[in-house]
Amino acid sequence: MALAKEGEIISVLLRADAAQMAFLFPPDIETVIVDFHRFARNPAYRKAVTGKLFRANFRLVVSTDYLRHPYLDEVMAAACAAPECVAMEPRSWPKYDWALKRNRHIFTKLYDSGAALQDKIGRWSRFAGWLTGCSEPPPTALLNEEKLAAAQALERPTVVIQPFSAVKEKQSPPELYRRIIEAVTPRYDVVVTGAPGDLDRNPEYRELMAPPGVTFNSAAFAEIVPLLRAAALVISVDTALMHLGIAVGAPTLCLASAAYVGEIVPYDPAVAPPNANFIYHDMDCRGCLGDCVHQLVDGMYPCVAGLDADAVLTEVKRALGTGL
Repeated sequence: MALAKEGEIISVLLRADAAQMAFLFPPDIETVIVDFHRFARNPAYRKAVTGKLFRANFRLVVSTDYLRHPYLDEVMAAACAAPECVAMEPRSWPKYDWALKRNRHIFTKLYDSGAALQDKIGRWSRFAGWLTGCSEPPPTALLNEEKLAAAQALERPTVVIQPFSAVKEKQSPPELYRRIIEAVTPRYDVVVTGAPGDLDRNPEYRELMAPPGVTFNSAAFAEIVPLLRAAALVISVDTALMHLGIAVGAPTLCLASAAYVGEIVPYDPAVAPPNANFIYHDMDCRGCLGDCVHQLVDGMYPCVAGLDADAVLTEVKRALGTGL
């Protein structure tokens, strides 16, 4: 935002699957939503999107993705035909390195953000400092509570559980969540959250809603913030709701895979607020970013299958303190 000149409109292009988070932007930010899957496969849609970007007549384009696709992100950046187009040097991607190298002409400046595996917020913060010439410490991953919806008034203390992920291999088994629910329901209500259709795609988790005091909530992210802010604890796989829970100040326990250790989880101490807690089963192959070299275990990454249920329950009890 600091790069905008007086009177300029700031637009943020979001993937369609990230559009639910658009409510977190200031109201004067314009959002452009693009279905990347459709963009890749539908020539008419691709032409419509690139035409709209060209007609917007942007002065400056900033690509914030370190992992860029030469036929998606970079095509959109090129379509803008802006006088200035800046980005980070892209992460190496053997399948597309030749195309990424070919596309370097799209950008007027490229920033070397350093090692391939590092905390995302730290990387973005340094990139912002390079762009603005104003280097500052990375921000703590907390939003200003004055700009958030008020906490929901709950009849009983409540634990929120998000067991689902778009990457199904990151999902812990229903049995782990059943044990958590059995441990907390005498004192707490439990709300299991997920997107509409998550239970249809994962019918084995329906049994979690059977005990008294357990309900399912498929509200959009903007609508669920009051519940998160009121929760005694949010327990989540490493997915968008986990990041949102931390950002709005909810005590949050992430049941993480080791795949994204060093980039996404745990948060770097420089940006981690005290309400952020992570547990994962460490492996020598940590930081694979989902490119798992091992055979799956019951449909899970081995690092997810290796999570110790007793250790998870200990963390849940610690987080709830005298509440259990």
